Amino acid sequence: MLGCCRFTFTRAPSIVNNGGNRGGLSCKAEAPQFNVNNGDHSKKKKVVIVGSGWAGLGAAHHLCNQGFDVTVLDDGNDFGNPDDVGIQGFWNPYQNIFSLVNELGITPFTNRIRSALYSPEGLEVEFPVFQDQPQLPTPLGTLYYTQFTRLPLVDRLTSLPLMAAVIDFDNTDMAWRKYDAITARELFKQFGCSERIYRNVFGPLLQVGLFAPPEQCSAAATIGMLYFISLAHQKDFDMVWCRGTVRGKIFNPWMDSLRTKGCRFLDGGKMKDFIFNKETSCISGVVCSNETYGADAVILAVGISKVQELVKNSAALCTREEFLKVLNLSGIDLLTCKLQLDRKVNIPHASNVCSTFDDSLGWTFFDLNALHDEHKDSEVTTIRVDFYHANELLPLQDELVVTKVISLLSNIIKDFEKAKVIEKEIARFPKSLTHFFPGSYRHMMRGSTSFPNLFMAGDWIITRHGSWSQEKSYVTGLEAANQVVDFLEEGSFAKIIPVEEDEPHVQALRTLNRRFNEITDQFPLFNFFLQ
Repeated sequence: MLGCCRFTFTRAPSIVNNGGNRGGLSCKAEAPQFNVNNGDHSKKKKVVIVGSGWAGLGAAHHLCNQGFDVTVLDDGNDFGNPDDVGIQGFWNPYQNIFSLVNELGITPFTNRIRSALYSPEGLEVEFPVFQDQPQLPTPLGTLYYTQFTRLPLVDRLTSLPLMAAVIDFDNTDMAWRKYDAITARELFKQFGCSERIYRNVFGPLLQVGLFAPPEQCSAAATIGMLYFISLAHQKDFDMVWCRGTVRGKIFNPWMDSLRTKGCRFLDGGKMKDFIFNKETSCISGVVCSNETYGADAVILAVGISKVQELVKNSAALCTREEFLKVLNLSGIDLLTCKLQLDRKVNIPHASNVCSTFDDSLGWTFFDLNALHDEHKDSEVTTIRVDFYHANELLPLQDELVVTKVISLLSNIIKDFEKAKVIEKEIARFPKSLTHFFPGSYRHMMRGSTSFPNLFMAGDWIITRHGSWSQEKSYVTGLEAANQVVDFLEEGSFAKIIPVEEDEPHVQALRTLNRRFNEITDQFPLFNFFLQ
């Protein structure tokens, strides 16, 4: 069956770095693709993937390359696609996504561009392209080259003690449980951040990075996100943007490529349940309103709210503790507003993070004339505004939303006051984004489940890779594909690019910190007091 390829066997310490661990060995084919069972479609092992975002397509991509019979179920409404709402940048550490794009032979991204952060008082921060600057040890480069227009040096220096928490947080289960119990606000307060840097810089960044106000964000998620996209290395905060929608520029050509490899994308209607085989303790099928799909393995790659809906209606899932715990989690509302104006408005930066006096709302706005190909040569201005934690905005009529958007933009750039809206496009996505609230970690799922052949993927799934956002979704999709390969014992493991190693001084400090913690753990009564 596998005679068409030669294999080499090497020790694989973990599924994250080497794609899997089958009996302590990783199996890597010298040829990148092959067909299981010599291309006999009727004998191929069947894999059903629910969800067609970064996670679902990532899993489908690798499994199709291994010759499995792959079916992707997604109707867009019932399963949801958190990767296709809101405009999000692609940071420098997104090396697995960049590798995929190169493999697909597409060029969906802009060049690296500068961005800005606004508070209600005006422009606060301009972020340069950090790779263009001389490289300094972290976090000195990020602190030195970032252009703070209002924030005094003394406020900036109060952010340095946060590195102690960064050193202590090493992405292990113990670190997550330690820091997940407190809020981001408590973290900043504990390490002595000034009120001004918290309110005008860290607060807005968290409102768009974790989609909620800092007092509603887990400190563990805060450190993990900031370290991955900004603090690990000076160049990490550099980002590119999609030159159109992610669906149009990346997902559609990606799906076309998968179709040529035999992958089927089906609208199965509303998903209802799984068929549970008591003899094997495995899932043998996925039940949708239109049809039932048999499966040798299943990957569930959807957001929290959709998993919760499935648990409430599934006779199979509601019997398992890890799925019942998901009911303790929550999603965050998003509202997007695309406006075309009757004139050109000079917008200094194409990408902008903003905050309001009302701390519950975070928002971004983008100059689509500078980012998207379709608006490049337009004689009018087209902008896109995304509101996070937008539960107060969802009930508003479109006209009221537009009025609020223009008011907020006019406070930042006065020329918006004179512009008239000639076209609007408003979309609401309730509970579509993951809420990493304090205490949420213990309820989140891992990639494997108590069903031997049911696997999970998405940005809310626990992984030790260390990535975040779209990159994390894609990586967990590859990890789920590796678990399918391991379970079905066919095919080779996907190669997952690990995050770049910590800088030497960070590695040294983390080693010292671990040794210090090992010593203090031996003290009598050390664990007696609340940590």
